[in-house]
Amino acid sequence: MQSSISLSSSYASTVSGPRHSFSLSGGSLVPSTLRFCGLRRQAFTSSSLNHHCRRRLQHSAAVTAALSNNGTGPTLFDYDLLIIGAGVGGHGAALHAVEKGLKTAIVEGDVVGGTCVNRGCVPSKALLAVSGRMRELRDDHHLKSLGLQVSGAGYDRQAVADHANNLASKIRGNLTNSLKALGVDILTGFGTILGPQKVKVGSSNKVVTAKDIIIATGSVPFVPKGIEVDGKTVITSDHALKLETVPDWVAIVGSGYIGLEFSDVYTALGSEVTFIEALDQLMPGFDPEISKLAQRVLINPRNIDYHTGVFASKITPARDGKPVTIELIDAKTKEQKDTLEVDAALIATGRAPFTQGLGLENIDVVTQRGFVPVDERMRVLDANGNLVPHLYCIGDANGKMMLAHAASAQGISVVEQVTGRDHVLNHLSIPAACFTHPEISMVGLTEPQAREKGEKEGFEVSVARTSFKANTKALAENEGEGLAKLIYRPDTGEILGVHIFGLHAADLIHEASNAIALGTNIQDIKFAVHAHPTLSEVLDELFKSAKVKAQASAPVKEAVAV
Repeated sequence: MQSSISLSSSYASTVSGPRHSFSLSGGSLVPSTLRFCGLRRQAFTSSSLNHHCRRRLQHSAAVTAALSNNGTGPTLFDYDLLIIGAGVGGHGAALHAVEKGLKTAIVEGDVVGGTCVNRGCVPSKALLAVSGRMRELRDDHHLKSLGLQVSGAGYDRQAVADHANNLASKIRGNLTNSLKALGVDILTGFGTILGPQKVKVGSSNKVVTAKDIIIATGSVPFVPKGIEVDGKTVITSDHALKLETVPDWVAIVGSGYIGLEFSDVYTALGSEVTFIEALDQLMPGFDPEISKLAQRVLINPRNIDYHTGVFASKITPARDGKPVTIELIDAKTKEQKDTLEVDAALIATGRAPFTQGLGLENIDVVTQRGFVPVDERMRVLDANGNLVPHLYCIGDANGKMMLAHAASAQGISVVEQVTGRDHVLNHLSIPAACFTHPEISMVGLTEPQAREKGEKEGFEVSVARTSFKANTKALAENEGEGLAKLIYRPDTGEILGVHIFGLHAADLIHEASNAIALGTNIQDIKFAVHAHPTLSEVLDELFKSAKVKAQASAPVKEAVAV
């Protein structure tokens, strides 16, 4: 499940330069590619593994007790790289570090996999898989149009919950085994930074030293003041993923990714949903045109109503036979507007960084609203804005882009830097997705953001659109409801943003995100060939419909005889 925090704050950094490279590891050429999901298997050549083993043998078996002067770092280290936090970001960084030949350890105070695997992306997708099947089986009109007859579709709540829990356990085990198999040491306990290059692990006096340290502690659900969470009738996404109950009527506070996905789950399982949104429109973090279409498809036809422009100033759990009560006030005037009585309330107001207890005060680092301040290379900044040597922070803890795969990409970028290759991650190339039915996906700028940027920098912005109704594969599935939108510069062909609402939108977005990452312009990508009939042709038609003044940047290569 992804954060409901607005994407606009994520677009502060833009970069240029190469987006791919190869590194020589143990005599083998190894591609240094971004691992977007953060969970893929990584194959290494035997020479690469032997190189890693040789590196480990070069280190001393132990290091003396921590230096008493925290302003001075040690000269010998237990590890080349120490990562505090074993979520998707920490895992991605560790795998890349091993590939680069670094002796690596991860400190984890909870369980491997972090929020994404245990309380977020992974179990939520299991629940959404169930909601998708239920919608298909209960959509008589859709089934009849395909010549199918199905009756009496139902579900077993506990079995659905077990499916989500079992998936999380399986992925958690896979991640743990992959780290161990590659020789990454997993140190159990909370990590506290004592000083430069020194970390205390757990409640014992064990101190570990490392040449470089990455903070990857992630985030926790954000609960606004006035809301009392009891874990039963007033819950966060952490509780909701356990699916201990399916309430008849649930209020969802926040209409971002988390709220939208849970509305999809709850309505598919028979609940009525009421959205409570502080801003004047639902889905405020999405492109406005996509939000409007998504509301028409995902909200209006379902058992969902909503209140916009209001705060839930107080939420009291159900007790003594009384329902959950929600007091609503006007977001602007703060005047009392209404009181709701529902069976349950889900707080989906985004996530807050988990950075307390890290010992940041020992290195003169002051958090900003809980986030660890970093520069464009994820290097931590102290209270005076100076770089803290050998210390980095990735993922939700730095707040640049609160997505699991962004954390993994940031971790890989840091490893590139500590192994001698300067690398700055282009956050505008990182895609995001909401796994509703149909799905929503996006990369780059929204149309308002692009037009604002164009106005400031003096360039024209154009928009191209294509409908899923024109796609053969979508029509074969009777899933023609959908739109793809391209925002671009007509003078240069630069892709500024792509937004998709429709069948498998989350899979389709990567052609656009990779084009942005690689610096591929529209006039070049138009020559790409897509299999027919496939949904990928939605993007093919989208790029071809753009009106670009510039010519293709590279000549067509000679034909190859086949």
